[in-house]
Amino acid sequence: MRKRDHNVLTNAASLLVCGLLAGVVVAAAAFPAVAMSGLAAKAGAETFGALPTELTVARAPQISYLLASDGKTPLATMYDENRRDVKFDDISPYMRNAIIAAEDHDFYKHNGVDINGVARAFVNNQSEGSGRQGASTLTMQYVRLAIAYSATHPADVVAATEDTSARKLREMRLALQVDKEFSKDEILTRYLNLASFGNGAYGIFAASQVYFGKPPSKLKIEEAALLAGMVKAPTTNDPTTKAGYPLALDRRDYVIDNMVEIKAITQQEADAAKAVKLEVKDKRTPNGCVSANVNSWGFFCDYFYRWWMQQETFGSTTYDRERRLKSGGYTVVTSIDVQAQRAADKAVRKAKSENSKEAAMVAVVEPGTGRVRALAVNRQFKLDDPKNPKNKISSDPAKSKKKIRGNYPATVNPLLTGGDGITGYQAGSTFKMFTIVAALEKGIPLSYNINAPKQFKSEYIIRPGPAACAGTSFYCPTNSVESMAGPHNMWSAFGRSVNTYFVPLQQQVGAENVVKAAKRLGINFRSQEDLDLEKGAHQWGAFTLGVSQTTPLDLANAYATLAADGKYCEPIPVQEIRDPEGNKLDIANPRCEKRFSTDVARAAVDAARCPVGDKSSSSKCAGATAPNVRDDVGYPVAGKSGTTDSEKTAALVAMTKQYSVAGIMADPDWPQTNVKMKHAEKDGINPPVWETLRDAMKGKPKINFEPPGQKISEGDQRSIPDVKCVSVDQAKSRLKGAGFEPVVSSTKVPSSCKAGDAAGTSPDGRTIKGGLVTIQVSSGGGAPGNTDGTPGNPPGNQPGGRPGGRPGG
Repeated sequence: MRKRDHNVLTNAASLLVCGLLAGVVVAAAAFPAVAMSGLAAKAGAETFGALPTELTVARAPQISYLLASDGKTPLATMYDENRRDVKFDDISPYMRNAIIAAEDHDFYKHNGVDINGVARAFVNNQSEGSGRQGASTLTMQYVRLAIAYSATHPADVVAATEDTSARKLREMRLALQVDKEFSKDEILTRYLNLASFGNGAYGIFAASQVYFGKPPSKLKIEEAALLAGMVKAPTTNDPTTKAGYPLALDRRDYVIDNMVEIKAITQQEADAAKAVKLEVKDKRTPNGCVSANVNSWGFFCDYFYRWWMQQETFGSTTYDRERRLKSGGYTVVTSIDVQAQRAADKAVRKAKSENSKEAAMVAVVEPGTGRVRALAVNRQFKLDDPKNPKNKISSDPAKSKKKIRGNYPATVNPLLTGGDGITGYQAGSTFKMFTIVAALEKGIPLSYNINAPKQFKSEYIIRPGPAACAGTSFYCPTNSVESMAGPHNMWSAFGRSVNTYFVPLQQQVGAENVVKAAKRLGINFRSQEDLDLEKGAHQWGAFTLGVSQTTPLDLANAYATLAADGKYCEPIPVQEIRDPEGNKLDIANPRCEKRFSTDVARAAVDAARCPVGDKSSSSKCAGATAPNVRDDVGYPVAGKSGTTDSEKTAALVAMTKQYSVAGIMADPDWPQTNVKMKHAEKDGINPPVWETLRDAMKGKPKINFEPPGQKISEGDQRSIPDVKCVSVDQAKSRLKGAGFEPVVSSTKVPSSCKAGDAAGTSPDGRTIKGGLVTIQVSSGGGAPGNTDGTPGNPPGNQPGGRPGGRPGG
């Protein structure tokens, strides 16, 4: 604090005079007849000298600003009191002089207490018929405001503002001390930052914004005079009301005249200012996420708010954290990318209108930082007015019968991020990625072959029903189309989404390890059913097919972990947080850790290039469930689509090295919907995902995915014995002897070998130790069969969803 020099004799005289006047004032209040006695003066001086001289000044509540990642675009404001402290130089000279003219002409002359004014007020107030006259200086008024804002108990606030002699004496004593400790400019600035100007505007910064839409440094004479005239009675002199307008105008002119009197302006300037027609705005600063700069950004704002409320850095209780946010004066640069957010908003609303019961939800996460770049859903972020409801009747038949309204088109539920009863949605075959990761960690390479049957009888025990083999309690999944059956490695099985490849692969590596991999990647279990199944994860046979509930945010972040070479980052909605002094807080830094080896992550991503129409580094892709994504996005991409039981949900993940985008389409009001969710159609989930990624990536460099290592991709390669033109039994024997698992193809191929003998193998040449090798059977009389080492492409094997009653796609 900058201290001013004071004349010791002047200060001593002020204390003496104030003490004497204090005795007179106190005595006049209690015993008017003896008010002027020497005894009263002596007692008053002693009492005044004993008053406290330390003023505790707590920071008044400050508005917090939320900005987009560019540090400029406003997202939202949050406050208990709309106030933002400014410096002396940021306040117009007209405003400084106007408040002096309105409240304290001798502000720069006295020592915090206007002795002449106190005496004058005392004499006036003793005269019968005279109106009450005050003697509070700006410094005393500042003391009063500071005490009120520093109070920790309601009674202290009352004591700081009640109209009593004791209060005034305390203000005098503290004002003298404040005048010693601070310069006049500092006192004036502090006062203007604390004063209330009505209409929710606290401090000169908020007042100039609310009434004139400009910073306080730009205030003109007539504007400054208006604001200065309001502090004494902001409700009475409210220029935005019909009754307050003429009173505010009169008060403005009074202040302008006083500005002439203190020689702050000339008479000519005063006349010109008074001639200006009084025009004020009534623009209260928006407060909270429901008043976000763009309504659809409210979902991201709400995610930020929920994140803040979980951070112990901002207080030990949720009450403390909320107070810090709404009164701490923080400047928060959030992680929202305006380009990505606008793209996502446009895409989800293009697919589904706000009045659709289906929710098209898209989340965007940045790999390597965890920063959430966009959250979009085809909903309005607001509460439905119970007095005038606009929401549609719930799609849930039970609620519909009772005329209960649903959560569309308006809701504030965290549909994209979970919480408050939102546990997520099934994401189907996107979960097959977690089985790949678990298998790779076990040393099983991408080239690992399994002869996927039409129906796989697993060792998982379930209740008898459509998902079990007839007459048993064994889980028996099938594929979306029968032609998917046959030999597959991870590239082709993931590209075509072959259920009967992934369930046996999960069974081999252990379902509990697949569940653990999913959690390490960023999947959270929120429903009680999932939490219960996790306890017996070894028997969670359908987990690989995406029967667990998840959110678009969790799903995007899980895939982002792989795009970041196995570095998991906690999803965060912030990029930078500064306190009122401009200090950066570490709480905004990314929170990352290496959870998977680089080789495992790169191999998993290599397989994930297949489903979205990209090529793996070794060009081993065969089939795709969302083949257009690579061409439509125009960047190297990886990802996976997913469809669930009876197509109640549909999902797609598509990612580049820079952005991971996950979309889920579902009915949040009624998960058991009878509406079939779509994929590639214009009103399906695929377009919102790839359109968001495409538009978010505009202007960004193309970065290719790094290829995986040879060992994790191809495994321990061994030569396959030549079995051409020998009997099938001999061929099987040779392959087994070489350490391979032989399987006989059910389809015969033209060959120069005798019909019924082995025509060759698929693959031929080399494959992994212990791998699956298919014996091709000759039909005779023709060219050799397929021996190019590929698993083949059976006719009719089209990408699709899943058979009735079983997840897939």
